[in-house]
Amino acid sequence: MGNNKFIGAHVSSSGGVENAPLNAAAIGANAFALFTKNQRQWVSAPLTEKSIRLFKENCERGGLDPAYILPHDSYLINLGSPEEEGQEKSRAAFLDEMKRCEQLGLKMLNFHPGSHLKKISVEECLDKIADNINWALSLTSGVTAVIENTAGQGSNVGNRLEELRYIIDRVEDKSRVGVCIDTCHFYSAGYDIVNDYDAAFGALESIVGIEYLRGIHLNDTKKPLASRVDRHEVVGTGLLGLDFFKRFMQDSRFDNIPIILETPDETRWAEEIALLRSFSK
Repeated sequence: MGNNKFIGAHVSSSGGVENAPLNAAAIGANAFALFTKNQRQWVSAPLTEKSIRLFKENCERGGLDPAYILPHDSYLINLGSPEEEGQEKSRAAFLDEMKRCEQLGLKMLNFHPGSHLKKISVEECLDKIADNINWALSLTSGVTAVIENTAGQGSNVGNRLEELRYIIDRVEDKSRVGVCIDTCHFYSAGYDIVNDYDAAFGALESIVGIEYLRGIHLNDTKKPLASRVDRHEVVGTGLLGLDFFKRFMQDSRFDNIPIILETPDETRWAEEIALLRSFSK
């Protein structure tokens, strides 16, 4: 055991995407997440040939395989938006992010499904998300759309496994859709991975299907079960506790996919990664 777990963090790509693999290597990661553009802007300058080349070189030098790199799209994007302007901007930005992944030789793009903003039904919102995924997949190749579960804060959809499955069922190319489970969001959404570990992950298997699991955001949580509030905490210091992480790291269902920390103290990432690795031996 132990050598099938690919662990890293959502590292900074400040100064250029080519810096992200260097930042990942520096914390002893063999997986990582990044933003391929400024996540707080709708439009960013295209990636330069130089940045693309250096990104690939730095990944190779750090022994970082594209299969374990899980880029995250901009937080502004809402593929389920009920508003026409929101739809247009979100679609264009999502397609741009898919194309950036293509350019960098990456295989996945992780995104939050969206929000109905209390203006349309959950189902209509999910339909829009699926339509937009189909549209973006038809204009790109080689990149899988990876839907992240949410805590269900505000009008966000995707906190229920059934909602993730609903979207997948409506995606035409099943080979290019998957899910990323965030452990903090999962617990906040009401799945008790602490006291009912088997039932919670069993539900993931039976409702969504483990074959669609493409990544994990491994975060402890500050907020109680079913709170629907999204507040990440350092591994083992929140409500999930170290026993959960030990069990998770021994679970072969989470082998050979990127496991990404988005914990709040980046100075502790190297230490958290080493701790998690020690659990899987």
